[in-house]
Amino acid sequence: MEEQIDWSSLSFGYRKTDYNVRCTFENGKWGELRVSDSEEVTMHMAATCLHYGQAGFEGMKAFRGKDGKIRVFRMDENAKRLQSTCNGILMAPLPDGLFEEAVKKVVKLNERWVPPYESGASLYIRPVLFGTGAQVGVHPADKYEFIVFVMPVGPYFKDGFKATPCCILRHYDRAAPYGTGRWKVGGNYAASLVPGTKAHEMGYSAVLYLDARSKKFIDEAGPANFFGIEGNKYVTPDSESILPSITNKSLMQIARDLGMEVEQRPMPEEELSKLDEAAMCGTAAVVAPIYKVDDLDENKTYQILPDAKPGPVCTKLYETLRAIQYGDLEDKHGWVYVFE
Repeated sequence: MEEQIDWSSLSFGYRKTDYNVRCTFENGKWGELRVSDSEEVTMHMAATCLHYGQAGFEGMKAFRGKDGKIRVFRMDENAKRLQSTCNGILMAPLPDGLFEEAVKKVVKLNERWVPPYESGASLYIRPVLFGTGAQVGVHPADKYEFIVFVMPVGPYFKDGFKATPCCILRHYDRAAPYGTGRWKVGGNYAASLVPGTKAHEMGYSAVLYLDARSKKFIDEAGPANFFGIEGNKYVTPDSESILPSITNKSLMQIARDLGMEVEQRPMPEEELSKLDEAAMCGTAAVVAPIYKVDDLDENKTYQILPDAKPGPVCTKLYETLRAIQYGDLEDKHGWVYVFE
């Protein structure tokens, strides 16, 4: 590599790597995968992604194990979720197998950028699909671009695996009921930028959103799903506007494997007072414990942990998930693809 990378001090941010892979949908069909070393995209100024938000993306990671082999976690689930996003905002869905083929190809092409085992870093994989066809009326595009690029990253929260404070801001919604919350589209994240920035300025790591309809139930955190631990129970909110997190789905299964009861159901805000532990979870954050939630409108604090030290259950869930991802623990559920 042209530059010497200090893998253990990487931040979670963009870094140029060698290649990305691309595929274009036009004239009613997807073309062949092609390799590019360009970081640029050229498109029509009337492209639907720019005007009508026809853009969806995924986030996933590749890990280098103790054995030197590279592993990718649950890419079949990311493929399914991107198809769901395509159907949700009327983009051309990818043919079966193309998503996985693109991910395998881009990881192999950028193998030298996969951080070493135990560096705390991983190779972040970003598939993105967006409308490039020109429309001035509100219609779906007739042309789409699918790109997968990668970069080595450190932890999403700069302090790593530590508990942080969150806040509730009632005057903001991440997504509307029956809107686009269940799909991974750019607009959901655009809606979170103002409240997220306000929360950061006040010293919180994220906003914990309440449901947009009644403001009584927990929805999800800014960048991630939410879950709580009540005794031997793993509880996570159920709502039509929550993105189905692959990390959360995996943690629910791990919790069952550890003998815990799992509940996915509406969670009233007051339930925060009953939790022994709580956390945000997602591909980027993995498991990010929460030590308190301040409801700023009601001038109320839910103190979940005494300080920034994560609780025992979140620690066990985090360590188990990471061990499966790195190949240190048996992959009982067939979640990991190993590059030979």
